[in-house]
Amino acid sequence: MQKILFLLLFVFTVLSSYSQDFFDTNFDPDKRYVLLCDPTVSRVQTIRYLTENKIFKVQDKVEFVGVYFEDQKYDFAKTQQYIEEKKLDKFHLQAISGDLDENNLFQENEISRQLKKAFDNSAGVIFFGGPDIPPAVYGEENTLSVVTDPERHFYEASFLFHLLGGFQDETFTPFLASRPDYLVTGFCLGMQTMNVATGGTLVQDIPEEIYGAENAEQTVKTNREDLHRNYWQELVEDTLLMGINLHPIQFTGNSFFGKTVKVKKNRTPKILSAHHQAAEKIGKNLEVTALSHDGKVVEALAHCVYPNVFAVQFHPEVASLYENMAALKFAPDDKPKTYHEIIGKEGVRFHKAYWKHISKALQSVKN
Repeated sequence: MQKILFLLLFVFTVLSSYSQDFFDTNFDPDKRYVLLCDPTVSRVQTIRYLTENKIFKVQDKVEFVGVYFEDQKYDFAKTQQYIEEKKLDKFHLQAISGDLDENNLFQENEISRQLKKAFDNSAGVIFFGGPDIPPAVYGEENTLSVVTDPERHFYEASFLFHLLGGFQDETFTPFLASRPDYLVTGFCLGMQTMNVATGGTLVQDIPEEIYGAENAEQTVKTNREDLHRNYWQELVEDTLLMGINLHPIQFTGNSFFGKTVKVKKNRTPKILSAHHQAAEKIGKNLEVTALSHDGKVVEALAHCVYPNVFAVQFHPEVASLYENMAALKFAPDDKPKTYHEIIGKEGVRFHKAYWKHISKALQSVKN
């Protein structure tokens, strides 16, 4: 009997230790919370790096809540363990649960109330990168997508639809209708999901659909500045090859980047790119603010109604952009260089200015 009681106590202690229902238990209305979707250990480490190095500048009362879908593939007990081991009292977790599939995402559903509670008690949300969205979510057959975690995409697409609305149901009243200054931003997959959630579609494979390259051998023959990840890794065994590409972007006639980072239209900073899909048909109320070097790939979007809603196809959150770390190379015959060296001072200034804009946008959100 004592052994059974001890076992029950142990199980209760473990479950309590990994409690992931922050907004139902420990919420402090006097603080400001920023939501993090897909809050893996690496995401938490990224936000720690950016905030501790004053790249992402937040006020002392700002804390972060990782809000994730229970059916995602990742084990978020690892994140809870990391938070507890590192004594990160400004990081928390909130699980969302319910039945989701491609048929009930863009409407009121089982997670709507949970999303609204997280929205009501936060100042903004960040959506990170990741694998391909199931094409059925945006009404297409899967021809060139590699889908590994559909539940994550169901959740994040539904969340963004609830926040912004979309062409799927124009009678739906989005959350931001009541708080138009709320911050919504994303990187890479985050931008793609924003586009899909508002009724847009995606190019399922850039090399094949845009450049007519059907394999890695053909893809690496494309102008390097027009590649959006590194395909040499599929052809050559070399541990120094980077998995990404650092290529220039250009700005459109939209004024977003002029106001945001004080850049002139003819500037072409280099950014970190790691994707094979891109926004195609643009979602409701979204406008293109940046394009690839050749103008064929959308690199940034901004909302034309809500001023603090914007996203980029590239990755401004990577620590290697801000300091010299490991030296790598893109092609087998290249001389190894750090990301920091490749993007140069202009690239560093651009990325820091972009985070400065995110920081100011968050500060401007009313309680």
